[in-house]
Amino acid sequence: MSGFRTLDDVDVKGKRVLLRVDLNVPMDNGRVSDTTRLQRIAKTIIELSEKGGKVIILAHFGRPKGPDPKESLKPVAIALGYVLLRHVEFASDCVGEVAQKAVAAMKDGEILCLENTRFHKGEEKNDPAFVAELAKLGDIWVNDAFSCAHRAHASTEGLGHVLPAYAGRTMEAELDALSKALEAPTHPVIAIVGGSKVSTKIDLLENLVSKVDALVIGGGMANTFLHAQGINVGKSLCEKDLAATAQRILEKAESANCAIILPVDAIVAYHFEANAPSHAYGLDAIPHDGMILDVGPLSVERINAAIDDAATLVWNGPVGAFEMAPFDRGTVQAAKHSAARTKAGKLISVAGGGDTVAALNHAGVAKDFTYVSTAGGAFLEWMEGKPLPGVEVLRTGSAGH
Repeated sequence: MSGFRTLDDVDVKGKRVLLRVDLNVPMDNGRVSDTTRLQRIAKTIIELSEKGGKVIILAHFGRPKGPDPKESLKPVAIALGYVLLRHVEFASDCVGEVAQKAVAAMKDGEILCLENTRFHKGEEKNDPAFVAELAKLGDIWVNDAFSCAHRAHASTEGLGHVLPAYAGRTMEAELDALSKALEAPTHPVIAIVGGSKVSTKIDLLENLVSKVDALVIGGGMANTFLHAQGINVGKSLCEKDLAATAQRILEKAESANCAIILPVDAIVAYHFEANAPSHAYGLDAIPHDGMILDVGPLSVERINAAIDDAATLVWNGPVGAFEMAPFDRGTVQAAKHSAARTKAGKLISVAGGGDTVAALNHAGVAKDFTYVSTAGGAFLEWMEGKPLPGVEVLRTGSAGH
C-alpha cells in the first residue's frame, strides 16, 4: 500500500507497541454480545505478538464523563482473550503508575489492555500533556482504528506526532479498499446513496458527483429530489425546504457528466408499519395520502442495469425502509445483484455505514462484497472527501518519524 507506513516497515521485536483499536462493541448484561470488531483486530494483535512485540492496547468505550465502572474495558479485554485464544492482561488505568507498572512487567509477545482512554479529559481534547503520558508507555504507535480516524484525539492522532506511527492490518485493508473505490478506481464507478435525509448527506453527494460516473439516489432522500423536480410525493418523508439544494446537486452532476439515477416508480403504503398493504405506482400517480417506502420494480431493474455497466461500486445507505418487509425488497435485490457481479469478478464493491452493513447482512451478502466498512462516521467523512486526522498522520513523510 503506497503512501502509508505499515507493519511491513518496522521490526517490532522487543518493542513496546501502543496499538489503538476500536473496542466499542455491543454489550448485554456486562458481556460482549457481538465480537465482529474483536475478530477484525485479531490479525494485527496476533502478528505483533508473534513477532515479539509487547502489545499494549489503547481504546475508548462509550462516552464517559470521567472514570465510570459501567464503561470499563475489563469485560471487553476478557472477551478479546477468548477471540485471540491468548491471555490478555488488564490494567485499571491507561496512564500513570498503574499503567507504567503493568507495561514494565511485560515480556515479549505478551498482550496488555489498558483502561478506557476517555476516563481522562485529555483524550478527547488531544491534550499534549496527556499524549506525553501515553507516549511514555510505548516505543512505537500503531493505529488500527479507522472507525475513530475522523477524530483528532490523543490516542487516535496525537501519538502519531510523537512516536513512529504505522497502520495496523485492519487500517491497511480499509485504506486499500477505499483508495480502490474512490481515489484510484477502475471506471465506470457507480455510487448508491440512500438513507432518510438529504440534510445529512449534502457534502457526500456534492463530492461524489465529481468523482463517479453514475449516482443512484434512493431512500427518503430521493423524495426530496423528486419533489424538487415537481413530482408529488404525497405524505412521504421529504425535506421540502431543501429543494434548491437538490436542484443544485443535480446541476453540478450534469456539468460533471455524472448520470443521476432517481426512482422511476415507487412502492407506496398508507401506514408506516411492517407488512402494511402496498402497491407499485408510477411517479405520475403517487396518491396524495400515500407514503413512498421503497423503490418500485422498474427502479430496481434500472439500478441493476447501472450496476452491470460499472466496474466499481461504492454504497452508503439503503434505497428503501429495509427494516420492514416488504419495503426491504429494493435494497435486497440490488445488494444480491451487486454481490453476484462481485463473485463473478466483474465488480469491485465497497460498502459502509451502520445501516448499510445491517442491510447487507439482512440480504445475506455482506461476505460477498469486496469490502464492507464497519466505520460509520469515518467512512462517511472519507466519502465526503475530508482528510481524516488519524489517517493523515500515518502518511509517509508526516510528523512523528
